[in-house]
Amino acid sequence: MSGQCQHEVRGILWTQVIVARRVRMSGHSKWNNIKNRKGAMDAKKGKVFSEIGKLIRIAVKEGASDDPASNPRLRLVLEKARAANMPKDNIQRALDKGMGRGAEGRQVQEILYEAFGPGGAALIIETVTDNPNKMSSEIKFALSRHGGSLAGPHAAQFLFTKENVDGSLQFTPNMVLPLSEEDALALENLVEAIKEVEDVESVYTTAG
Repeated sequence: MSGQCQHEVRGILWTQVIVARRVRMSGHSKWNNIKNRKGAMDAKKGKVFSEIGKLIRIAVKEGASDDPASNPRLRLVLEKARAANMPKDNIQRALDKGMGRGAEGRQVQEILYEAFGPGGAALIIETVTDNPNKMSSEIKFALSRHGGSLAGPHAAQFLFTKENVDGSLQFTPNMVLPLSEEDALALENLVEAIKEVEDVESVYTTAG
């Protein structure tokens, strides 16, 4: 085979290799895009289910009943849960927690956490859980990731007053703490991360 022919053959082979690599990379990129989209959708769906679960627990607790026939507020939340295709197991778990029935016979507890976040903002975190150890570690993890830290009992609570707001007891700050734009954004991310923890009911801050 002449030198020119060998050169042409090598050129063809290299072209085939490059094309094959591009095809593989294209397929890999497409799969990654699909996987990332699915992951984002699953995370969004999980967040929706978590929020509805909290609404179910609150409706059951405030209505003192897990029977939608006698608890109109619960009936509306359950309709919302079904519209979102929330799994029956998730719904039942939320109903049980609202009535104080924990998984595997565990006792459901109302636990209040106090913390400080970016810019020195104080936080009160209300939870209802049948697994305090898991709850505590998840809240600590969220705080550590977003510039916050857990505080001892009454370290932050004295900065709030608990009062009746629209028929339910809520913590309102005794004074509002102004934050820089950077700290306000960091605190917003922290509060969102805490709210994503399944058994967190409410988060209150002193931020303005």
